[in-house]
Amino acid sequence: MSRAPGLGRALQTLRVGSLPPTAIRTATATRSSSSSPLVELREYALKPEFSTPYLYATGTAADLRKSLSPLRFFSMPDTGGELNKATHAYYYQGGHEERNAKRAAMATNAEWKAYLESCRPCMNSQSSLLFVEAPLVGQMDQVLGLADEPQSDNGNDTILEIRRYKLKLGYDTVPKFLNLFAQGLPSKLNADGTDPTTSLVTLLYCEVGRLNEVIEIWRHGDGSAAMEQSRVAARNAHEWREAIASIADLAIEFSSTIHKPAPFSPIR
Repeated sequence: MSRAPGLGRALQTLRVGSLPPTAIRTATATRSSSSSPLVELREYALKPEFSTPYLYATGTAADLRKSLSPLRFFSMPDTGGELNKATHAYYYQGGHEERNAKRAAMATNAEWKAYLESCRPCMNSQSSLLFVEAPLVGQMDQVLGLADEPQSDNGNDTILEIRRYKLKLGYDTVPKFLNLFAQGLPSKLNADGTDPTTSLVTLLYCEVGRLNEVIEIWRHGDGSAAMEQSRVAARNAHEWREAIASIADLAIEFSSTIHKPAPFSPIR
């Protein structure tokens, strides 16, 4: 089986609106069934010396990936934590059933198997987590959402800001978080001075993996300058400040990383 074009040479060279809590709970229970849409977040820790050939091969195989799976974004971290970690998300409208079917088809595709064979030497580890989009994603026009593959403006400065919360254990912790977030979000989105290229991509809570984990993903078309401008504006959004103060009581850990979308990423 042949390697993806160019990777073998590179490897040789390197050698290397708010909702009441009851509504949130109802929506959460409804969307958590096996037929509900799922978002899969996959993270591959790359060997630093093989990061460049991995991205080259993955870019070459991008159209194949998109034909076989519902890719929504593909990015690499720029700062804020571990580097050289390929991060990609997929939206499965048909939930587990669709995911199982598509991954089974990928496993039998000869071109895909050749790509994987070429790329496996580049990786130290792989992880997969399954998430559900929060109900507010489909209820607010200002939230991009992952249900449909977005159109890109091809901005070279675009960054994705990925904010992750590890919450306290408890059945009602995630619903409380989602309710607080929904209450404060409109004031953040509409705060005076918010950069026009800033938009909320999605809000996710974990279904399979690290439970009681919530992830918010923001897109800033004008890069870190847009992110900073929007952060400053949000500090004057009273309802958002109140919501975050309450959310802090639910959280055990919080992290924020800046990612650069790959050239072939649908969101970029």
